[in-house]
Amino acid sequence: MAQEPKSLKDLNRAISHARPFVTGGTKAVLGEGPLHPDLALVGEQPGDQEDLQGRPFVGPAGKLLDRALAEAGIDRDEIYITNAVKHFKYRLRGKRRLHAKPNAGEIKHYRRWLKTEMELVKPRVVVALGASAVLALAGHALTISANRGRTDFDGQCGFITVHPSSLLRIREEKDRRAAFRKFVSDLEKAKEFAAEARCAA
Repeated sequence: MAQEPKSLKDLNRAISHARPFVTGGTKAVLGEGPLHPDLALVGEQPGDQEDLQGRPFVGPAGKLLDRALAEAGIDRDEIYITNAVKHFKYRLRGKRRLHAKPNAGEIKHYRRWLKTEMELVKPRVVVALGASAVLALAGHALTISANRGRTDFDGQCGFITVHPSSLLRIREEKDRRAAFRKFVSDLEKAKEFAAEARCAA
């Protein structure tokens, strides 16, 4: 960005006009939600449905996230939701567009946008959903299992948990239910963290 955006509207305009830095993606999928929320959730990148609809977390992982938010007592309309990478990276298999994981260089390229986005949105707590979001927010890789829970992202109160898409890949229903309960518990803990005075924006 040649000039630092002064508002979220300016930033979104810059993102929308930029060419995708990953293979695929028809358009940028921007974050949505209010400014100064208790929580901002950061995922990896838009998926097929997000790319088609132009909104974050509206596909299968998004539906699971909505369910988890409801169980945690969090209103989606009152939080901010975005992705570390703003375009859908995919590979074609016939007519199907298959998700392709962004690499560290691609995440780093988009990181400047994400940092500016968080500075403008000013959430109390930023929740990293999965390893790619952690890399984007922390600037270096951290394992989810060893760092799950409260953290600090360069002075910003943060929380690390899994990406909801990881729950969809669990085959055993019993294990999937247990993982979902733990994910809901993480969201509840992030909500509690945001309520603490020392996390005030």
